[in-house]
Amino acid sequence: MTKVAIWCRHEGDDIIGIGPTIPWQIKSDTIRFRNLTLGQTLVVGQKTYESFPGRTLPNRKFAVVTFDKNYEVSDKENHFVVNDIRQLKDYPEDLYISGGASIYELFFSTPDMRPDIVVDCLYHGTLNPDLEGQPISVHKSVDIMQQNYMQLPAKFDLDNITTTVWLKKGDFVEQSLVKKILNYLETEGK
Repeated sequence: MTKVAIWCRHEGDDIIGIGPTIPWQIKSDTIRFRNLTLGQTLVVGQKTYESFPGRTLPNRKFAVVTFDKNYEVSDKENHFVVNDIRQLKDYPEDLYISGGASIYELFFSTPDMRPDIVVDCLYHGTLNPDLEGQPISVHKSVDIMQQNYMQLPAKFDLDNITTTVWLKKGDFVEQSLVKKILNYLETEGK
């Protein structure tokens, strides 16, 4: 199993949301997330899970991290509840850690559960000024990433977003998955 964290954060402040909303609307960002996670198991927090239409996304499984032991998922065949991320330690498939900020922080701050790969999308534009709510940042997770991961040299720019891939230092990372991610990023939008 390989753990992949995937996010899009705002340049300079690491904001990924304001209240329950992503503070930019970039079609290619949505497409990138969809294409990289298609057919995968996404690890999300309860709020992120509930933000998806119908509490699902086509052709994906969900591991919903929540402290509520009685939490009900929308699709009991493909979605399941996780009350402790260590329950995923021996999960037989790759995991795509997909938010929110507290879920990223939980994985990054637990050394034996840190992602192996980080797909780091950095948005260079302005935030939607009409949104109300608290800014949600992944700053703590980014700090851990910058200290414990190495950035691959390739950078991919599309629609005011620069995407880089980071690998955890000191651990073997499944190269076929790294190549698959890099190949997609190299050809997306073409």
